[in-house]
Amino acid sequence: MVLGASAQDIGGRHVVLQEVTIPAMPGLHSFAWGQDNGEWLLIGGRTEGLHRRQPFAAFQASFNNTTVYVVNPTTSEIWSAALSTLPTAIFEQLQCTNMEYEQRGNTLYIIGGYGFSATANDHITHGKLTAVDVPATIAAIKNNSSMVPHFRQLSDTRLAVTGGYVAVLNDVFHLVGGQRFIGRYNPMGPGSGPGFIQEYTNAIRRFGIDDDGTSLSLVNFTETIDTANLHRRDYNLTSQIFPDGTQGLTVFSGVFQYASDIPWLNTVDITATSYSVVPLFEQLLNQYHTAHMAAHSTSLNSMITVFFGGIGRYFFDENNQLMDDINVPFVNTISRVERSGDGTMTETAIGNMPALLGAGAEFILAPSIPRLFNDVIDMDQLQGDTVVAGHIVGGIESSASNIFFINTGTQSSAATRIFRVLLVEVDATGIPEQPEEQQLLSATFLSGGTHLQITLNNPAAGYVELNILDTSGRLVKKLFAARQPVGMLQFTSNVHDLATGGYILELRTHDRHQAIRIDR
Repeated sequence: MVLGASAQDIGGRHVVLQEVTIPAMPGLHSFAWGQDNGEWLLIGGRTEGLHRRQPFAAFQASFNNTTVYVVNPTTSEIWSAALSTLPTAIFEQLQCTNMEYEQRGNTLYIIGGYGFSATANDHITHGKLTAVDVPATIAAIKNNSSMVPHFRQLSDTRLAVTGGYVAVLNDVFHLVGGQRFIGRYNPMGPGSGPGFIQEYTNAIRRFGIDDDGTSLSLVNFTETIDTANLHRRDYNLTSQIFPDGTQGLTVFSGVFQYASDIPWLNTVDITATSYSVVPLFEQLLNQYHTAHMAAHSTSLNSMITVFFGGIGRYFFDENNQLMDDINVPFVNTISRVERSGDGTMTETAIGNMPALLGAGAEFILAPSIPRLFNDVIDMDQLQGDTVVAGHIVGGIESSASNIFFINTGTQSSAATRIFRVLLVEVDATGIPEQPEEQQLLSATFLSGGTHLQITLNNPAAGYVELNILDTSGRLVKKLFAARQPVGMLQFTSNVHDLATGGYILELRTHDRHQAIRIDR
């Protein structure tokens, strides 16, 4: 079931995005990350936007991310080091895109990934597992010392996977879906032009990682193949708590179907011993890999997964009509999939990103937030009116919904934008009880006047328009026009082109018109 836009609620709280400016933040998407003591370690991925169609221009090595970054989101400090200081095999794997990764304790395990290998003189999917000591690597980068002692690697062709996911259940790693791709991307198919090899795994690969801090090995490796239901990549996999309390995973949507290049609509539940297709549910929104957040309320027996923007076949237009675009465009939809106590799953569009953002982005969970297992937030243990759940980091920002067939490399970019994700108690805003005449807008100039930060207490989900007018009421700049959820919202707009002087910031919704004076 899919519903139209509604209040942006999960478990009695609003999901509120707050843009955070981190100077010199690198633009990355489809990367791997780990964290220690609230600091992020960012490895691999791409530094340009959507890949181009032409084989000679697609996945060029010049856009590989060959730098390891440490980011402190609290102090806005960034440190970096060159991957090229590492041994060649590690250097070549870790500059790839769409690697699978999972952090266990202090160790980040990175599997596979696709990219150009100078050693192979070709684009390959790496059959590698690299173990990264996250705290030690962060310290080495910050102290400008060698990272080499903190990286270890093994080779295994069974790990030559890109675009899948790896997650842990009962200390067993589950490598799910993805593909092995060798050669240059070519939308005309493997037999056209330079050609390529593409092999979907169609599998759940289960194994343990025996790691004594020096040597690595895979143990108890098993593989389950299902060519009908596990033939997918570039999807979202999240940890889940099922209605009977069982801990597991859910494969959400992904691409591509056999009959045509459109996303799958069904989802697959995985437990430690089995898997099954979810009956009577189709995921229509947010179907490619995007930033996502999982939360569970034991008291309500409710499992919620939130998806932030990205790419999807279906989206809601400004009239709240569900639209179907088989070209699978970039979307700004924020959606919620809720699994209730009786097992019923319901999908709801609950808001919008402030632009066409989210594809290849990551949600980095705040280390202090209570969780039940893996990355599942414990909604019943949240304290206070407002809780920082984590941050949305990186991804692709597109200038238009459908750019694939016109893409010259300038229509999209790797996003440098960071969004803090807040969980705000519904009663804390008091928005439903606000009188219409109450002030809904406030604004502050930032960065010496080059950016305008706007805070809006939106009283009802719906279409919101924000404009800058001159003092005579003439339109100077349209800042924003999109469907927005109810609740506290914050926007940051670049207004460097405004002359110094007084202006009017105007808010328009379907039933409200409000304006305040701002001075630059």
